[in-house]
Amino acid sequence: MGGFLVLPQAIYPPELHKNREPFTGLELLTGAGYFSDTLMYYGYYSNYTLRSHMNNCTENNLPSSAKWECESKYPSYNMPLAYFFTIGMAFFITCIILVYSMSKSFGQSFRIDKSHGMLAMKAFCSWDFKVVKKSSVKLMSENIYTQLKELLAEVNQRHNKNTALQKLWRLMVHSLAWTICIAGTTGCVIAIYFSSDYVHKQRAGNVSRGSLKEASLLALPVLVSLINLLLPGLFNLAAWMEEYNSPSVRTYVAISRNLMLKVSVLGVLCYLWLSRVAYNSDSDIYIKTSSQCWESFVGQELYRFLIIDFIFTLLNTLFGELLWRIFSDKVLKHKRKPGFDIAKNVLDLIYGQTLAWLGVLFTPLLPAVQVLKLLLLFYIKKSSVMMNCQAPRRPYRVSQMTTIFITLLCFPSFLGASVCVTYTMWSINPSESCGPFRGRKTMFQAGKHWIEELEKENPHLSLLARAHTYLVENPFFMFVGAAIALIVIYFQSQVVDGQRKIITLLQEQIENVGKDKKFLITRLQSMHEQKRAPKQSLASQDSGC
Repeated sequence: MGGFLVLPQAIYPPELHKNREPFTGLELLTGAGYFSDTLMYYGYYSNYTLRSHMNNCTENNLPSSAKWECESKYPSYNMPLAYFFTIGMAFFITCIILVYSMSKSFGQSFRIDKSHGMLAMKAFCSWDFKVVKKSSVKLMSENIYTQLKELLAEVNQRHNKNTALQKLWRLMVHSLAWTICIAGTTGCVIAIYFSSDYVHKQRAGNVSRGSLKEASLLALPVLVSLINLLLPGLFNLAAWMEEYNSPSVRTYVAISRNLMLKVSVLGVLCYLWLSRVAYNSDSDIYIKTSSQCWESFVGQELYRFLIIDFIFTLLNTLFGELLWRIFSDKVLKHKRKPGFDIAKNVLDLIYGQTLAWLGVLFTPLLPAVQVLKLLLLFYIKKSSVMMNCQAPRRPYRVSQMTTIFITLLCFPSFLGASVCVTYTMWSINPSESCGPFRGRKTMFQAGKHWIEELEKENPHLSLLARAHTYLVENPFFMFVGAAIALIVIYFQSQVVDGQRKIITLLQEQIENVGKDKKFLITRLQSMHEQKRAPKQSLASQDSGC
């Protein structure tokens, strides 16, 4: 994106108004102020074709035909068209990569095992005798212990038959736990909804200027980050009440509840941005000046959410891992370190990536900020894991969940972001005062307008115009493309399911062959004993004589 959007606009910057705010440093957190009129946001980009040496054609009073010939001699770059197709191609390529990764992961991650057959294999064949380091030996023993516990839980679950009263009690406990989680998530979503209106109305009513007013923009991101940090503790308490026997089931339930929270939070935020902010862009509650776009305001919000989420992740690493390890060693005198929750950390990464995908349209440089954030998080988390954490108590199931995490990254995350961006480009009116699509009813009209101009200049390209009309403007082909991607994924999953069934049948045949051999051996032994019985009787008679 940098080569197609940021670099051309940086070479040919637009004219900016003189009352530009100075840099104070607070922009690194809020994304507003000085950053509002930079390459960071949608409103900075031009709505015309960028041309080199354009002044040579505009300074001279040339007629329109001569002016067009003069402009055609120099290289040009249609900025609205580049903005539209760059965003579209970025999402298309990402979709292809995710679909390929998910379909490939289906065949690699789903293993076809039988619990009673795996028990002997894990007990007698899973130890690696090349491991000699004490910490590695301890880690491997805990890993094998967890795997055996998982397999035994699966076997016992098939044989244990609870009474009707026990089933009713467990149903009541699960219902109560899910009610607590859903109620907590609903309350947080309602709090975010009303807090957003309150914060922006208070900011609109505050006529004072300064850093305090600018810092008030961080109230909503801080609230959302606090919810994402604290509410999973309530989910863990509910899971403790349920007392799941299988660690894998407990992991799946935790992922489902955390996913419910993050999807609900992002859903209400997208509603506020695309409904309240976009359709009330004339109001001074959200947009303070006539030169600011509502798209830039949404981009600033997404930037703030991404930065505050990064800060809270660092604070959680510091207080939740480092200080707790020091407190446990010095005060509690425990050698056991806190475990590293892989599922929660992966879901936090998915949440941050969703914010980056949502902000691509409004903040073209937000993916670069996300990449920098991921690099810093990688080295910080790596150091924290090596110093402050121990292996999780559920290393086997969580580490084998690549397919589930890629699926979550694809469908709730990428699909939701794609729907929001597509809805914005196809249905919502862009700002009239700034941005590459000013003066148009929708952003989608940039491609249509370019096709019409191309057809006027060269009538032989009418086939391209018809292809654009049927392939791009018609939503039927978009649904066809999405259906093809889903069919590929479904076909891959069915292939894996077919392989699972074939292997199950082969295992049953092996068991039947073993039973047949056992039956034949038993029959041969019985026949051999029957033949030996007369010989023994004859031998006893001869000895008696």
